[in-house]
Amino acid sequence: MPFGEIVCGSPGSGKSTYCYGKYQLFTALKRPISVVNLDPANDSIPYPCAIDISSLITLQDVMETHGLGPNGGMLYCMEYLEENFDWLEERLKELGNDAYVLFDLPGQVELSTNHESIKKIVDKLGKAGFRLATVHLCDAHYITDASKYVSMLLLSLRAMLHLELPHINVLSKIDLLSQYGELDFNLDFYTEVQDLTYLENALNASLPPKYAALNMAMISLVEDFSLVGFETLAVEDKNSMMHLTRAIDRATGYIFVPPADAPAPPDTIDRSDAAPSARPNMFSLFSTAAGPLKDPGGDVREVQERWIDYRDIYDAHEKKMWRKEGEMVRDEAANLKAGSKVRERKP
Repeated sequence: MPFGEIVCGSPGSGKSTYCYGKYQLFTALKRPISVVNLDPANDSIPYPCAIDISSLITLQDVMETHGLGPNGGMLYCMEYLEENFDWLEERLKELGNDAYVLFDLPGQVELSTNHESIKKIVDKLGKAGFRLATVHLCDAHYITDASKYVSMLLLSLRAMLHLELPHINVLSKIDLLSQYGELDFNLDFYTEVQDLTYLENALNASLPPKYAALNMAMISLVEDFSLVGFETLAVEDKNSMMHLTRAIDRATGYIFVPPADAPAPPDTIDRSDAAPSARPNMFSLFSTAAGPLKDPGGDVREVQERWIDYRDIYDAHEKKMWRKEGEMVRDEAANLKAGSKVRERKP
């Protein structure tokens, strides 16, 4: 059964960067992954692209042929893809039944919140056998302003209700958040979407008094649904990427089992002669995958320490560890070279 992610978010939220980072991570982990570009305006794709919508249609061609602007042309492209879904389906079948696919959507938010084409395409993917989850990226700097944060909550909620998929909202670029000054509250207030009435003073201070009732109505709307929450992401940090990957796997029910002929990691103990009850099995693997998220980078308080409160200290420690690791690799290479020379001298 193929699995996948619908990667959406506003322009500049880091969708293509996330797809490239995940491609690199999965390649290093020997996990299958393919990236599908569904943005007909994206002409500088950073990742190896398994399927590119530009082979079917491009935004520039639509604008020149039909005299449409960028937004209207993008809607036309998505409607054209919906009508020619068999083109996408045939190419997805070539990836195999064990494929894991990232669908990189355009940045126009109306496509994932209002327009019907993406929703219908997602429905067709589900009928084709795909187990999907939505990964909605939101730039983390929006939490530094109360009105932008509420706007982001409403956008996330609308995408959740529109696409009707297992949904992971993500505060991307969390590693850049310290550049925007101190937060009014701890990071967990924003990720767990706690009592939003604490935002009332900040909202009323930045907007005219006549909007006070509207502000509280929007806050009440988000709290009444009680659906929105956020994971965090620093795409260049391994722990952050691994935590988000596990959260998405839990949402889709995906469990990666290496092929039977895959080489075992170094220093692995051979348990092939153990009793059946003591051998690794699918039940224990599923129990581990479905258990609580206790991996590094999963606690939002640790994320705040790493990227906001003590970033300089963590960065200095990380550079020290990288330097030490580099020295170990260099010494190991030197020892191997010296050993090979000794063997060459032997008669």
